[in-house]
Amino acid sequence: MAAPGALLVMGVSGSGKSTVGALLASELGWKFYDADDYHPEENRKKMGKGIPLNDQDRIPWLCNLHDILLRDVASGQHVVLACSALKKMYRDILTQGKDGAALKCEESGKEAKRAEMQLLVVHLSGSFEVISGRLLKRKGHFMPPELLQSQFETLEPPAAPENFIQISVDKNVSEIIATIMETLKMK
Repeated sequence: MAAPGALLVMGVSGSGKSTVGALLASELGWKFYDADDYHPEENRKKMGKGIPLNDQDRIPWLCNLHDILLRDVASGQHVVLACSALKKMYRDILTQGKDGAALKCEESGKEAKRAEMQLLVVHLSGSFEVISGRLLKRKGHFMPPELLQSQFETLEPPAAPENFIQISVDKNVSEIIATIMETLKMK
């Protein structure tokens, strides 16, 4: 398999996606996107009230992220995306757009075509106890710690045939980055 055009750093809230993604992008000289920055205001308000997002809330957001990734990768830009991407269907939408799931993305007049990209999924995994402890220390984020249980219930860890690696959040950030860099050298 060729080296991926994009890396997805995924996991539940508090797993370190944004920190790892930003540092990794800096190390690689790639563009970085934090999916949280692209949530519509309705999603932010819903989460802020302690209401978990459903598929209908997430799919337009994921379709938008797919379009951003595809645009950059098609222009030769390598990308790191930090995004929860808790379900396989969500990761499929990120790589394949509207064809990645039985549900449709809004196409606003665009021709429907299969637009897929190479994506390496980096799953930052950890126990509920470790991650909830991290969330309790985090200030100023719209995702309240109370929603963590719903994220663990929604999580479908990556599995074959997805192109992925799983890394424990028990490692320190520099060890996590080193593991990802080593994996990329082998691709």
